[in-house]
Amino acid sequence: MKIYRAALVGCSRMGAFIDNEVPASFGAYSHAAGYEACERTELIACSDLRRESMRQVGIRYDVPEDRQYVDYRKMIEREQPDIVSVATQPEQRAEIVVFAAERGVGAIYGEKALAAALSEADAIVEAVERHGAVFNMGTNRRWDPGYDTMKDLIDSGRIGRLRSLIVHQTGPLFNGASHSFDLLMRLNGDNPVAWVQAHLPNGDRVIDGERLTEDPVGHGILQFENGVTAYALNSGRGMEVEAIGDRGVVTGMRNGNEWHVREHGGEDHRGRPRLVPRKFPNFEPASSTVRLIEDLVHSLDTGEPPRGGVRTARANTELIFAFVESHVRGGARVELPLTGSRFRLQRERPPLEPKYQRQE
Repeated sequence: MKIYRAALVGCSRMGAFIDNEVPASFGAYSHAAGYEACERTELIACSDLRRESMRQVGIRYDVPEDRQYVDYRKMIEREQPDIVSVATQPEQRAEIVVFAAERGVGAIYGEKALAAALSEADAIVEAVERHGAVFNMGTNRRWDPGYDTMKDLIDSGRIGRLRSLIVHQTGPLFNGASHSFDLLMRLNGDNPVAWVQAHLPNGDRVIDGERLTEDPVGHGILQFENGVTAYALNSGRGMEVEAIGDRGVVTGMRNGNEWHVREHGGEDHRGRPRLVPRKFPNFEPASSTVRLIEDLVHSLDTGEPPRGGVRTARANTELIFAFVESHVRGGARVELPLTGSRFRLQRERPPLEPKYQRQE
């Protein structure tokens, strides 16, 4: 059984240390922790411009100093890893993913969002597909067993034909909505989106010409080609998602820690169907990060496509820029595919420093 060699670009929070911030129930959550927990992978090298971050990764994940690189290009060319994780900020992501694909890396695990501009997302798609790499983006709920069970329940027909989806926490487009959009897409079978209509409450402040000076907060409507309507809200209820069918409703609450099913059962005094609580199916919790990595390993083993894929990641990024486009057009409906987008996220501040120790 082959053990795949992984290298990490970006030794910050999601790259290596967010495990110190999230509940232990999440399991291995950072890229580095996922490679450590997956029996088919080993983390053999890391790269970052900050030497202290690399040193801390070396201490925590047993990466020797001679395999810590300031230059990710040198790391990839010298170490020739099977898998490369790109856990940088979106502004740097495209050039690293393209370089890795061009140097023959077999699998790439890119953080969300895919890129800082839609043209950069297109460059990633072209490079990954041309060189035959497999790609998954770190929208973890796509590999979470609870949301898998929610999707299976929808697909089974228990709640009838899916009519609408509601997510109550969209947040900043690159950092938060990338998760919410991917979940909405996944629950609806990755059907294409026909159009969006959106508003960015801080949009006028952070959109400077074609530059996004910060990650805009957004909310809006996504209309899928198969007739399902999704509402991406910032209601204040936290991470909740609801799928509404013509015979019932299934809801994930408290960021996937509570699940409810209600199905039609009897009628009210006016003959309208009532929703009656039913049992949500049992499932075995597991680390979504490890399952994402195992998905890449399966693709490397078999040549089969991964659950995510670079085209799905690109569709997610297109929604981000369609939301921006809708806002600058005064909330107008924006038809997809989106063409001619010139906006780019370009922040002038350093990334957040990771917490190298768990905070009690």
